[in-house]
Amino acid sequence: MPVTPQFLTIGHVTRDLLDDGSFTVGGTVTFAALTAYRLGLASAIVTCADEAFLAHLPTYLPGIALHTRASAHTTTFANHYHGGFRVQYLHERGDSLDGDDIPAAWRSAPIVLLAPLDQELSPDIVRFFPRHAGSLVAATPQGWLRRWDADGRVWPTPWQVAEQVLPSLDALILSHDDLLPFAEGNRADADAILARWSMYVPLLVATDGRYGASLYRRGVAMRFPAYPAVEVDPTGAGDVFAAAFLGHLWQHGDPAQAVNFANCVASFSVEKTGIQGIPTLEMVMERLKPISMQ
Repeated sequence: MPVTPQFLTIGHVTRDLLDDGSFTVGGTVTFAALTAYRLGLASAIVTCADEAFLAHLPTYLPGIALHTRASAHTTTFANHYHGGFRVQYLHERGDSLDGDDIPAAWRSAPIVLLAPLDQELSPDIVRFFPRHAGSLVAATPQGWLRRWDADGRVWPTPWQVAEQVLPSLDALILSHDDLLPFAEGNRADADAILARWSMYVPLLVATDGRYGASLYRRGVAMRFPAYPAVEVDPTGAGDVFAAAFLGHLWQHGDPAQAVNFANCVASFSVEKTGIQGIPTLEMVMERLKPISMQ
């Protein structure tokens, strides 16, 4: 029987293609689990991929507990950045995941992050993690906000069941940019969507790149500036932020301090390629500043 982890995340690990034809291991679950692990939490992933990829996964993710199922394909993305905006292609998609893929002992993990990338998690999966005192059930909904065309080009799609899912969560963490397509690029209208959604979930955090992050509670936003960083690769920064936020919140109980902490952790992640930028707790504590100094 698998030992219950402190931090559990569920979704597709990915093969992220690079311009030279090689790849890095990616996906929200990868960045989030490694972040939680490097910050001192026992971390685990539930995922699926092809058998050859799964055979090497423990090497890619040392220290992370894995519960996997073989799939005909591994979710494979290619990301291209132009002027700060990402154009993304989905070349292959792994099988969908459901509650039966989650070990019973892991369902009581104190921190659970639902991390869909390509509609692989049904919104109904939240029912396997009833909320209770001392635990956090959260989601990063980017995979519920995506569709793709016949060429694999990824496009935004509305999250039609948001207001049905949000009451089952303790926190929602997403990028402000994820909502701009539904607000015709208008930042104020995107803020209005965030404020409305925050009426259905106790905590909502919207990351905003170099502008930092906003914490919403019942429609009211509190802004937190980003930490200075020399950006090399922004891929995964929001996932790193999500894990850091949830880990700090679970350990210390202060959402504002958790956002500041997560901003600090994310500032490291953009300074190197892929998972190489995920810091240790010691590195974070050297850079961390009190909120009043931000």
